This record gives sequence, structure tokens and C-alpha cells, in this order.
Amino acid sequence: MVNFEYVVPTQIVFGKDTQLRVAELVSAHGGTKVLVHFGGNHVVKNGLLDQIHQLLSNAGIAFVDCGGVVPNPRLELAEEAIELGKREGVDFILAIGGGSVMDSAKAIAYGLANDVSLEDLYLHRVGVSKATPIGVISTIAGTGSETSDSSVMNITLSDGRILKRSYHHQSGRPCFAIMNPELTYSVSAYQTASTGADIMMHTMERYFTLEKDVALTDELAEGLLRTVKEAVLIAIKEPKNYAARADLLWASSLSHCGLTGTGRVSDFASHAIEHELSAKYDVAHGAGLTAIWASWAQYVMNQDPKRFAQFAVNVFGVQNNFHNSTATGLAGIEAWNQWCHAIGMPTSLAELGVSPSEEDILQMAQGAIDARGGDHAGNFMQLKTTDVQQILRMALK
Repeated sequence: MVNFEYVVPTQIVFGKDTQLRVAELVSAHGGTKVLVHFGGNHVVKNGLLDQIHQLLSNAGIAFVDCGGVVPNPRLELAEEAIELGKREGVDFILAIGGGSVMDSAKAIAYGLANDVSLEDLYLHRVGVSKATPIGVISTIAGTGSETSDSSVMNITLSDGRILKRSYHHQSGRPCFAIMNPELTYSVSAYQTASTGADIMMHTMERYFTLEKDVALTDELAEGLLRTVKEAVLIAIKEPKNYAARADLLWASSLSHCGLTGTGRVSDFASHAIEHELSAKYDVAHGAGLTAIWASWAQYVMNQDPKRFAQFAVNVFGVQNNFHNSTATGLAGIEAWNQWCHAIGMPTSLAELGVSPSEEDILQMAQGAIDARGGDHAGNFMQLKTTDVQQILRMALK
């Protein structure tokens, strides 16, 4: 087990009707003029936005709205929101939605508190040490952005290319996260599956490590994975199953707050590759991850077949072939593929509906390496450009 620091300062307010405490929480964290940030019309149609407006107004808290966040959020909207926030004297940001809204809110928070170009920040040309305070109301379980230090944004460069890049800083963690599972009842079956896969992958990116003596963290991760695996299936069939929605919402935070990565070196090569896919083809993040994970797994498994065998047995209930860890590991990968298909997620690029050319594959492979700021992506196996190219080729069909 390697040395680690684990800090999660976010106040979690979980359960039914917890959104009713929003004004109390904003005030407790010093908010007097709030930028309410959200996505499309969903929070308008279901009355949630009006409810939040009323609660803030009743408490004498001024606010201004900024909607329009889309999946794979754009830096341009965040920049517009920063200008709005400066004009209005905003001192607090309230994000209502899923990971895209939360990530966009974090970008705004960095821009309001620092005199920096967001493009320079997300391309790691500059850094920051502070952010405007953020609170979130989760309406989708998936990214875990409500407790993470991570924000992922799409950047349109002057030459027209689109890059998907992340920025991490402790100041970006929300002050509070309101998590009412009932607010996720209206999430579609496809979104439930995609975001459920994202929860799984946030855990698996940390689970697949070469570090030894991490039994306790393994147990935490495996329990989370088993729970999510079943909860997704239930929530798709029974959208208003409170227990399943609650498990998914809580697991979303636990999967990406750093807990399941304690004491080990994480991988995140699959995320690096998927970010290139979703930047180029604007696909759902979770679906992009399931489309390439099995190919990554088959490519790197020889680094530690026993780790894949452990995953197969403890997460998917595969019978252990004690004489052949590789065979057990491969059976686990197949079990993963079957689960993905059971929830309607792709396990290849063809199923995802994209068919990159060799030129596209090279460009995405180089982007996955460049985004990590070094000469490789991942740690379970340090992938070079040629490795990523081969994984993408394997994932084509």
C-alpha cells in the first residue's frame, strides 16, 4: 500500500426532500448572490428550478440564472457565465443537474475567482489555488462530480479541433451536495445505464492496479461494483425504485471521491481514450467507456492476470479456474460484456455507432497521451501511442 492523502470536505445532505434545505446551506457557506447553473428544460418542466428559485427568494438570497449546459460541456458557456457572474456580483454558484452541469460550474468557479483563461487552465498552461464556492443539487447519478476535485470540459481550438480536457484542484470540490434519489426518477433508461457504467468505470480505473496489499480498498471497491451492477438493472426496470436509485446516487459519490483509490496507483487509461472519442463524436461518456474497456482489458491483462481473475470472481461471480488465472480473467471480461449488453450499453465502437479511420485512430491515440501530460497513458500498463492505436483497432468490432 502506497502513502496517500484522503480529503473530502463536501457536506453530503442525502435523502427525500433534501432540496428544501438549499437556502439554509447556501447561507451557511456564505452565499448572498447565487449563480444558478443548469442544463436544458428538464429542471424547468419538472418544477425543480421554480422550487429552488422560491426557496432562495423566501430566504432573501438574490440569484441569477445561467442554463444551457449540454453533455460534454463547452468552455464557451462557462466563459459567458463568468462574465455574467462578474456583472451581477455573484459570490456563490449553485449547480442543478448531473456531471456536465457540475463540471461547468467548477470551470465558472475557477474563472470567477482567478484572472485566468479557462483554455489555458484546462490545457495546464496555468494553475489556480482558489475557486468561488459551489453547491450542487444532483439530478443524475453517475460522474461523482459532486464530491470530486475533477472537472472535464470540451475546448474548441482556433483551428476548429475539439479537445476534452480535465482540471483537478481541491478548491473545486463543492461545499455541499444535496442528493435526493427521488430527483433521479425521471432519468431515462439509457442515461441510467450510461451513468451506471460510468460509476463502475470510476471504480474499476482505480481497482486495476499493480499495487499489492490493498485488501481493504479492494473490498470497498468490489462491494460498490456488485451493488451498482445490480442497482442499474433494477432502476432500468423500475425507475421509481427508491432503494436502487439511492444506491446509485450514493455509489456515484463514493466511486469518484478518491476513496476506492486510496493506497494504490490508479490507471484511468480508459478515460483518457474515451475523452478523445467523446470529443470527436460527442457520444455519451459511459457508453464510450463500455465500448473500449474490454479491448483495453484484453490488451493489458498479462500485466497481472490474477487481478483480472479476482475481479471476475469477486464482482461477477465467475467460477475460479485456480490453474489458469488468464482463463478466469477472460471469463470476467466476457461477463462484463454480457452485463453491458443487458443494460443496453455497447462493447465495441461499431455498437457505439462510430467507425474511425486509421487517421482518426492515430489522432485519438496521440490525444490520449498528450492529455496526460507525459509520454504515456495509464499505470496498470503504461500505454504509448502505438498501444492506444491497437486498443482502438481491437475495439472496432
